[in-house]
Amino acid sequence: MADNGTRLTEFILMGFQLQAEIQLGLFFMFLAFYLITIVGNLGMIMLIQSDPQLHTPMYFFLSHLSFLDICYSSVIVPQLLETLGNNKMVITYERCATQFFFFTLYASTECFLLAVMAYDRYVAVCNPLLYAMAMTPQTRLGLIAAAYSGAMVNTVVRTGCTFSISFCKSNQVDFFFCDLPPLLKLACSETKLREQVIFLLAFLVIITSVSVILVSYLFIIWAILKIRTAGAKAKTFSTCASHMIAVALFFGTLMFMYLKGNMGKSLWEDKIVSVFYTVVIPMLNPMIYSLRNKEVKEALKKALKRIKAFQESKT
Repeated sequence: MADNGTRLTEFILMGFQLQAEIQLGLFFMFLAFYLITIVGNLGMIMLIQSDPQLHTPMYFFLSHLSFLDICYSSVIVPQLLETLGNNKMVITYERCATQFFFFTLYASTECFLLAVMAYDRYVAVCNPLLYAMAMTPQTRLGLIAAAYSGAMVNTVVRTGCTFSISFCKSNQVDFFFCDLPPLLKLACSETKLREQVIFLLAFLVIITSVSVILVSYLFIIWAILKIRTAGAKAKTFSTCASHMIAVALFFGTLMFMYLKGNMGKSLWEDKIVSVFYTVVIPMLNPMIYSLRNKEVKEALKKALKRIKAFQESKT
């Protein structure tokens, strides 16, 4: 407990506070998920870089999505494992703010990147003859830079608003990482204005990204409906299906967490949802994009054949 006027120097992350046997089981399960996340997303990046057939704008953006999944999962999961192993974890004020900053940065960038990927699919489906001219390497880099720039603005303001609050009720954070809802519960200063700014920015990030995605897919659906043959319709739709699944999973959990505020939710609900989008979704994305994508599966088969041929040449 900190006295009024005394600045906290550390927080205690309380984690899940379950029975030791359950926490041990969760530790090994989340460790396995994290290893799959790292291997799957690194494998996706290497596959895209190594196969010339995947040197297209869509896979360029997908490689950045894999990079972001590695980053924001790595900001959270190692700390989650430590809280499960030790039942709680002491974290300095500075480290808590740093984690909050980078997690917000990577999650916000992923919001904008998913919107960029939807726009890429819109151009590919609705203007295929102009696709190569529209999605030049310079355009791609500009879209990536815009995604990171927008995310940085949100991150700086959100982190500044959160860590300008006076925390003095307690230093025990009933969560497994430094996130907004549990930190607000420790505030002893007026937070209403800061909360309004934070949730307004969260709303703008999500609504801007979702609007671009929805408008892009409305045009895509309209273009698909004008295709005469069922086979061509299915083929065109399949190029967007993986992205639609990733969008539904990611934005569904973010909206539940950050647009409802603190009303009508318990911290246990927040913990479950947070585990889903910090641990599960980064693990699922490579599977979603590989299992439903013929080009990725073909590239993977070729890569495995090259590895097998290399091993046979060594024996």
